[in-house]
Amino acid sequence: MLVERSMHPSWLSNAYLLADEPGGTAVFVDSGAPLDLLIAAVEREQLAPTHLLVTHGHADHVAGNDELVRRFGVEVTTGPVETGGLRIESLATPGHSDDGVSFLVGSELCFTGDTLFRDSVGGGPANEMRRSVMEVLMALPHEVRVLPGHTDETTIGREWEENPFVRFWRGLEREDGRRCRVHGEDATVVVWSPDYDGKGKALVRFVDGDEAIVGASRIEF
Repeated sequence: MLVERSMHPSWLSNAYLLADEPGGTAVFVDSGAPLDLLIAAVEREQLAPTHLLVTHGHADHVAGNDELVRRFGVEVTTGPVETGGLRIESLATPGHSDDGVSFLVGSELCFTGDTLFRDSVGGGPANEMRRSVMEVLMALPHEVRVLPGHTDETTIGREWEENPFVRFWRGLEREDGRRCRVHGEDATVVVWSPDYDGKGKALVRFVDGDEAIVGASRIEF
């Protein structure tokens, strides 16, 4: 298989091109990054794109949808796809967004959108994110490459061992315990991690017991 990636310089969002072989069939995954690199790869490798797979509908992941449809006539989908030599499963991974899915390609690659990142997870209700990460993605073989919606790739095995959220949900780490405020509400930091934008991300628990995963810019100490 062939994989090409483009990343937006401001959003840090990724768009991908996946092909079965040179001269073969291809799909795009998300479109919220400059598309010239991916289009050049289509032409260089003489590929025939058939689909655009969308991990979720946020603007930084769908900005180029119309351009790819106009240029290649691709079908836009969030569902499973069989095209050429590619067999792609669609895994429901809501939490960051209600429509969130991850795309599993055999036992080799998983495009995780904004659900799982290197060292972090997506923002949203903590219980939904935990289910999607622990019950869906962490159930995959550890050697699966993770191609996330933002910045650098990783593997399921690396995140199983090193991701602070996963380690906490596995019962390997204690709560952080720091008091904070989130949008003016009192809360406690449960997990703190790096994040793809360099600012950090946290699982916080509010006074009423609700838990959420939020970016560091929303937290006051």
